[in-house]
Amino acid sequence: MRSSPTFPSRQPTNVPATKISAKNQPTTLDHERALAATQQVRFIGAVDEVGRGALAGPITVGMTVIDIQSVSEFPQLRDSKLLRPETRVDLVPQVRQWAVAYGVGHSSAQEIDELGVTAALRLAGSRAAAQCCVAPEAILLDGSYDWLTAPEPDLFDLLADDREPVGLHLPVRTIIKGDMTCQAIAGASILAKVERDAIMVDLASSYPSFGWEINKGYATAAHRAAIVDQGPCDYHRKSWNLTSGANTAQGEATTKKAK
Repeated sequence: MRSSPTFPSRQPTNVPATKISAKNQPTTLDHERALAATQQVRFIGAVDEVGRGALAGPITVGMTVIDIQSVSEFPQLRDSKLLRPETRVDLVPQVRQWAVAYGVGHSSAQEIDELGVTAALRLAGSRAAAQCCVAPEAILLDGSYDWLTAPEPDLFDLLADDREPVGLHLPVRTIIKGDMTCQAIAGASILAKVERDAIMVDLASSYPSFGWEINKGYATAAHRAAIVDQGPCDYHRKSWNLTSGANTAQGEATTKKAK
């Protein structure tokens, strides 16, 4: 059983995003090594999300933690969107063995409705981090925006001592399209996508009309038509515009990023 990690109290560092332009280049450990050298740390965490743009199902965040002193190259790791489903599944046990720690966290559709997408991402990321038996000392985060770092607490946060801790207090470096070139982020994306896909396939057996075994909760025409015909279920994000093209930019366009 994994013990609860104790995260170091490090001041978050706003590190400029690194932009990747070569879509088909192989993944490396260059970003992991660079961050470890810059922050003078050993354990690097990497984070990616899946399901941000879906109409139904959870937002899922994967995290891998690597030991920069002993990690080996794993060039087979690629952005999960570029891999066949069966290849992703086969890679999961290899990623778990390769990393010194890993975790996958979720925020439900209800939590997304209550908190908003950004806070729900942060909550799922915190849950993924809580599963890691080795605490990261700095984080590589896919994308251009740091949604993982805990915001400054307000008065309500200070009074609500029993609330689930949300967000990390670690140096975070965002990597644009990092899942295409950064091995640790690619590993996190694979863990997250395989787990979320399995959740949606399982839910599809109880809600067959929505086609979740195929669309995984995203905004396809058939999915929207089923919502119009039957209405949303408990796993739909009811604060979203589920039945018209008004949410297309938020849902379908984001699908390319959120997988």
